[in-house]
Amino acid sequence: MTSLRGLDRLELFHKRTILRCDLNVPIKDGAITDDGRIRASLPTIRYLLEKGSSVVIIAHMGRPKGEPKPEFSLEPVANRLGHLLGTTVIFSKEIVGDSAASLVSTLQPGQILLLENIRYDARETSKDEKERMELATILATYGENYVSDGFGAVHRKHASVYDLPKLLPHAAGLLIQREVEVLQKLTINPERPYGVVLGGAKVSDKLAVIENLLPKVDLLAIGGGMVFTFLAAQGYGTGTSLLEADMVGKVKEIIADARARNVELLLPSDIVVAPEFSADATPI
Repeated sequence: MTSLRGLDRLELFHKRTILRCDLNVPIKDGAITDDGRIRASLPTIRYLLEKGSSVVIIAHMGRPKGEPKPEFSLEPVANRLGHLLGTTVIFSKEIVGDSAASLVSTLQPGQILLLENIRYDARETSKDEKERMELATILATYGENYVSDGFGAVHRKHASVYDLPKLLPHAAGLLIQREVEVLQKLTINPERPYGVVLGGAKVSDKLAVIENLLPKVDLLAIGGGMVFTFLAAQGYGTGTSLLEADMVGKVKEIIADARARNVELLLPSDIVVAPEFSADATPI
């Protein structure tokens, strides 16, 4: 069993804690349509505040590819987070710079600061380790501790996820701890029959998970955008739907492996076909 370094290992009283969250929520016309990921971060935030810490939150939204884009701003998230916590969440429109540093320096115990979308800075997702570490080194000046609680991004080799915790005392947040406990239960000694539902946009993001699960599960249900790569691997047309063409061969291997292991592989049997991907599209 994996043993994580928990929050009780950190000195939090009157310390600034950098908290990496996954606040990548859907937004339409400036309004959050599902705040589930924000709510999932609340227990860790409340714990840090109760222990007398101030909190600097780092998070991302979408894939702006290193450029500030209004539709990917975290400002609506700051407002929603403040509403859920019943307090003001200070929002920094900068990630690095004098303004961000000033907001950080004046942060008092019990206060929360949310930085703008970390992916606005191209160094966050850079393949160059030196570039990522350059950003991480600046971010490390924002706090005395680092807490990882962004489960949806924890596998990324990004500056705020991979490089930053190397520079500070670090621990896993309550969400990460809970998810790891569930994963350990499901992968080490699961109850039978054991079925898993996987979603997501890309097969490439889930490949290691799928390959790890196939020897363990009785049923694997595939959803989300990666469905179309599975359908393409079975010879179906997918139109302009999301498709990883370079993964079709690998998916064929997965399908064959599932068959050989007698694992039931479920794909959607009913799919709405429309001329475009839009909430108000008219089905054909």
